[in-house]
Amino acid sequence: MHLLKTTMGNLLNEVASQYAEREALIDLSKGVQWTYREFLDHVNQLAKGLLKIGLKRGDPLALWSPNRWEWIVAEFAVAKIGAVLVSVDTNAQIQQLEYLLKQSDSKALILTPGLKGSEYLEMIQSLCPELGNCLPGHLNAGLLPELKHLILISDRPFSGMFQWADLLEMGKEVSDNQLTQQEQSIQHDDVVTLLYTSGTTGAPKGVMSTHLGLINTSVASAEIQRLTEKDRLCLSVPLSHMFGCICITLAGICKGSTLVIPSETFDPRKVLEAIEREKCTAIYGSPTAMIALMEDPQYQPSNLKSLRTGIIGGAPCPMEVMKKIVEEMGAREVVIGYGLTESSSWITETRPDDPLELRVSTVGRSLPNVEVKMIDPATGVEAPTGSAGEVCVRGLNMKGYYKMPAATEKAIDREGWLHTGDLGTMDEKGYLRIVGRLKEVIQKGDETIYPTEIEEVLFTFPGILNAQVFGVPDSTLGEEIAAWIKLEEGSTVREEEILQFCREKLSPSQVPRYLKFVKEFPMTPLGKIQKFKMREMAVKELGLE
Repeated sequence: MHLLKTTMGNLLNEVASQYAEREALIDLSKGVQWTYREFLDHVNQLAKGLLKIGLKRGDPLALWSPNRWEWIVAEFAVAKIGAVLVSVDTNAQIQQLEYLLKQSDSKALILTPGLKGSEYLEMIQSLCPELGNCLPGHLNAGLLPELKHLILISDRPFSGMFQWADLLEMGKEVSDNQLTQQEQSIQHDDVVTLLYTSGTTGAPKGVMSTHLGLINTSVASAEIQRLTEKDRLCLSVPLSHMFGCICITLAGICKGSTLVIPSETFDPRKVLEAIEREKCTAIYGSPTAMIALMEDPQYQPSNLKSLRTGIIGGAPCPMEVMKKIVEEMGAREVVIGYGLTESSSWITETRPDDPLELRVSTVGRSLPNVEVKMIDPATGVEAPTGSAGEVCVRGLNMKGYYKMPAATEKAIDREGWLHTGDLGTMDEKGYLRIVGRLKEVIQKGDETIYPTEIEEVLFTFPGILNAQVFGVPDSTLGEEIAAWIKLEEGSTVREEEILQFCREKLSPSQVPRYLKFVKEFPMTPLGKIQKFKMREMAVKELGLE
């Protein structure tokens, strides 16, 4: 596949002219339903409004909102004028918000009043008390000197802020010609998004992604899923993360597919209703999200027959869960994907006709224009086929971390390889298996133990819904194995039965020393399980400080 050298704005223009009357966007909770022509009109109107308030090419604009149609309009309007989209996590607390707006040098912020009511407004007011007596567009905040414009997605006015409708109105004063000229000045290798890594270690880092990187991974992924203008994508993961705003939204739009937003935040019941009502053909999320759908009392596989494809990512997918997605939910062509924000989304994906075994035991083969290799973390030498090493990737990576040259240098080496921090093995056919995080591998005595190998075995035990394995400190061996287990509803499995099963199926050194039954796991907003938090909790509980 040759590289597409275009911008997100141009891509949308082309798709909207080709599929003008097809549905582009359906937001069920807001009652919005637009064709591609209507969607493009809204995007252009907002883009002109952003130009009117003085935003320029390269200016960072932050967006803080749950999943709703305005998010996607803003994403493309920002891309069209050459500004840079900074996304704020919907659950951000005041310290995170301040850090992000300051570190990114955001000139503008588009926000909703809040998830629960008006907590976003309260937070921004306490960071910018100057809002109370300034005109919209004239903020001079002591804490956030770069931030000038606040745009509120609401019908109710708020002092010091523009309303969304004001911007659309102001856009009328900018000619179509001015917008076209602005669009023509944008290059395919310009930075278009600044998405922040969740920062499991140290401060979050702003990942600078280009039009080129994001479009080419999205088109490749859309082709692997065999998406066309007839597909209807259920968008239930947060738009504030790459999975939502790029992997689903951009991939769908580049093929003229329809995006269906079931609700502002993930709600299994509403996702199931959206698939049934809108005849969605594709579903996305982590294995934990899929399990949540299956556990909902309204889960009726017969209502999901429209499903065909989608992507499961963010964590290894157990065979039992995958079987249900394919056989019960009917998403026969669903693929498994592995990617990072730093690699402009997907690195590898399985293919729809791969046997189920490959779609569960591997994360697939690399995308077109993307190279993958394993290196020995100790020596930096490429690891032989089949041997475990750190996964390194090259081809469509980020430009770097914003204003963090040292972190960038650590992540991307002189030859352009991104070091992912994940451990994997690759077979002779190029299929990648992720065996764990470099930081999460358990060093027990002189043995290296990969948690995923133990988890795979635990998942096959009847009554276990989810199992997570991690290392805890041990005075003799350095580290010991702990396993947290979530049982299926009504299961009466006992600890000793599980340990006996482990003794039969695993080598003696792989049998967990500590076992705990839990109701929930600590998670990120995307449904990724946070093992470092489990380790911290276990160390306290077991008195291993």
